[in-house]
Parts: sequence; C-alpha cells; structure tokens
Amino acid sequence: MERVHDPREFIRGIQQILINNTIRIGFLFGAGTSMAAPLTDKHGEPIKDEKNRIKPLIPGVWAMTDSILDGITDNKLKNALETIKTELEENDSAFMLENIISSIDQKLKVVGKDTLCGLNKKELKELRTLFQKEIRSLVSVHNNPNIDIEKSSQLHVDFARWVNNASRKNAVEVFTTNYDYLFELGFESKKLPYFDGFVGGYKPFFDPVSVENDYLIPKWTRLWKLHGSLGWGYDDKEERIIRSREISDDGIVIYPSLLKYDDSRKQPYSSYIERLSSFIKKDDGVLFICGYSFGDEHINDTIINALAQSKSTTVIALVFDKSLNEDSTAIKVGRNSNKFMICGNKSALIGGIFGKWALKREPAKDDFEFIDQFFDRDAPLPEADKGQGDEKELPTGELKLVDFNALIEFLVDLSYPNEGRYD
Repeated sequence: MERVHDPREFIRGIQQILINNTIRIGFLFGAGTSMAAPLTDKHGEPIKDEKNRIKPLIPGVWAMTDSILDGITDNKLKNALETIKTELEENDSAFMLENIISSIDQKLKVVGKDTLCGLNKKELKELRTLFQKEIRSLVSVHNNPNIDIEKSSQLHVDFARWVNNASRKNAVEVFTTNYDYLFELGFESKKLPYFDGFVGGYKPFFDPVSVENDYLIPKWTRLWKLHGSLGWGYDDKEERIIRSREISDDGIVIYPSLLKYDDSRKQPYSSYIERLSSFIKKDDGVLFICGYSFGDEHINDTIINALAQSKSTTVIALVFDKSLNEDSTAIKVGRNSNKFMICGNKSALIGGIFGKWALKREPAKDDFEFIDQFFDRDAPLPEADKGQGDEKELPTGELKLVDFNALIEFLVDLSYPNEGRYD
C-alpha cells in the first residue's frame, strides 16, 4: 500500500506551531525566495518573458551562471573555463556559479608562480573578480532606476509585517544564503528593528561575540546572511569585516564558494553557521526552510548534526519541486533524522516515511475553503464504466506552501485573517 501524508493534518500542525508564541521560530531562506519576487518596471508593472511568465527579480543560480558566461569574450578565459567545466564534470559536479568559483579558489591556493588552466595567479584573480563583479551587478536590483523596488520587494515587506505582529517570546531568527538586500528592505519598510552581528556607526564591523549573546537586544529580529552580502567588505588595515555601501567590486565579501569556511576571511560565516547549529540544538524550536535547494553541504551537515543533539526541535523544509522523489538530494538529506520534514509539491518525507500528499478522508463541505487555501486538489476522474457525471473525487494534489508567495500569504492570514496582503 502506497504511503500518504494528509496535508490538512500537516497545515493544522503548522498553525498550532505559529500561534504558540513560546516556541522558538527560525527561517532558512534560499535563492528561491528572491526569485519569487517579481521583476517590475519603474511603474510597478510586472515584466514578462517570451512565454508570458513574470520574470524573477533576481535570477536563479543557473540563469546567473549562463548570464555571466555569455558575457565573457576573452578567448584565454573561455578556454580556462572549458577546462574547469571538464574537471567539474569528471568529479560529478555541475558547471554552475558556486562550483566554478570554488574551482578558481582552489587553484589560487596552489598555483604559485606556475599556471593552471592556462592562467597565472594574476589572471585567476581577475577571473574570480570578474565573477564577483557580475554577481554584484545582477543582484544589486535596489540600485536599478528602471525597477520599482518597493513593488518588487512586497513579499519581503509582508514577511516583515508578519514578524512585526507575531509578538513572540523569543526573537524570530532569519538565516539566508542570499546576497541581496530584500529582507533588509522589507524589515526597514515596516520599521522592524533587526540585528545582523555588525556594530558601530561610522564603519560598522562584525562582532562575533554579539552573535552569541541573546541578552544584548533580546527582542530584535535576527538576520544572519550565511553567504555574505553586497554591503560587506574586508578592511585590510583593521583585518576585519566591515559593512559599507562604498565597497569596491574586488573588496566585497560574498561566499558562493565551497571553500568559504576554509578561507582566511571565515567570519562572519563561521559565527552564523554556529548560530544556526545553536538554534537547532536548543529545545522547543522549529526551523522552516524555503527556497533552499540543499546545495550547500556545510549547511546540510550543520542541520543534521544539530538535530542529532536536539531533543525537541524540528526542521520543516518546503521544497518547490514537482518531481521530488526518494533519490532527490533534499530527501537524502532529510532521511538523516526523523525530526527533519521535507515537503515537496506532490510528496513529502515526514517521520522518516516518504509518501504523496493525499486527503485521507472526504472533507466536509465547510472544510473545502480551508483546504483550498493551501492544497491544490487534483481534478476528479470518472470511475471505471461510468459516465462523465459519475465522478470520484481523487484526494491527491499539490501543497501550495512550497511556493514562497503562498507561504507569505499563509503567514499574513494567520495574523490578519480578515485582511488582504496589501491592506
């Protein structure tokens, strides 16, 4: 018999978690939460592609990789990248942004006075800087005068609205792998105080001790940017990470590399990773994951190891993947702990059991409106040997909450059930 998970039971469990203000709540947001924001023109109208789909405000890692590679015209650099592509594929690694930069970083550590992939140390640094500069350009949507950033960041504003209204006993903690300023824009638009580990006014600097101390500003929302930020730079004179809008392209601190936790500039990454581990290890917590593809092995290992040392914390991953199966990376990671739920569009891993979403019993008439808010039921099919009108309701369907848009709508509705998102 095929295993199933009832989305109605799952959603009611989530509601109970969120309305209990004593439970510690955290979120891990990946690139999908920035991609969910719509690209708009300066008049606030969504921009669509050739297939009439709304373009994402910030492209995903694959689209970003293609965009950067298409812009490289120097034959020497192109040949070097072809060699890197072959090396990555021989090691079963995808030829994508993070792996490319990781490969460059590895070569920079050992190249010395020789050449690798036909490039000397100076040229490898130039290639690394080129990638970093293009990443910054693609992600710096807040500086683009042709985009209505207020309209495009509305999802993040609505998230801040929910946080502001939640009135929780413990501060909400947000971990994100995104470099952009969308969460900062959302928080600041709602005048929501938050702390990211930087202190000071003239040239704010990263203070790892303050990251560990919950008593300094106990009620402020936490924002931990795991992979770095456009506004971070390395101060060579002071030998520390600072936050400034005036960082040059070659000085910004972002960590799309697999070597980010081995780099000499390991802060703030190591402190934030330790904070993520600490959040999970403590009792009575729930970490929601959305928009994250489980592509960072260090983050995955941190979650798994922390869950093994936690008595009562749960991790709930909402994965936008209509083809999620038992061989998917997310499911393989989730199988390491029964306290790790992996929820896809059509199936889920809950309590160590993989199964599809399906209503276990026929809903009451009054229940349909509630169910349709979070579950897109499959269309009914005719029973065998019966006509068009004699149809049997299939209980299967898709969980809507794996979409960041739907998750935000769900959160806001909990706090403002009689209002729309934009009221």
